[in-house]
Amino acid sequence: MNGRPVKRSLTLRGHRTSVSLEDAFWQAFREISEQKGRAINDLAAEIDAERGTDCGLASAIRLYILRHYKTANVERPLA
Repeated sequence: MNGRPVKRSLTLRGHRTSVSLEDAFWQAFREISEQKGRAINDLAAEIDAERGTDCGLASAIRLYILRHYKTANVERPLA
C-alpha cells in the first residue's frame, strides 16, 4: 500500500477541484459513498459545505471517514 497522497478531481456544486488523499482513504471514501448510495462528488460536496474555514477539504474528508468507521465500530462492537 502506497502512503503517498494521490490527487484526484472532484466536482463540487458544478466546480472542479482536486483533492489529494492516500489510496486507503480514497478506497474507504468510495466504500462509504457506495454504502450510502450516493455519488462520491455529492458526498464530498456535503463534507465541503459542513467544514469550517480552518480545515482543508482533504482533512475534512479524512475526518469524515474516521468518524464513519468509529461510529460503525461503536454500533457494532467486536466480539
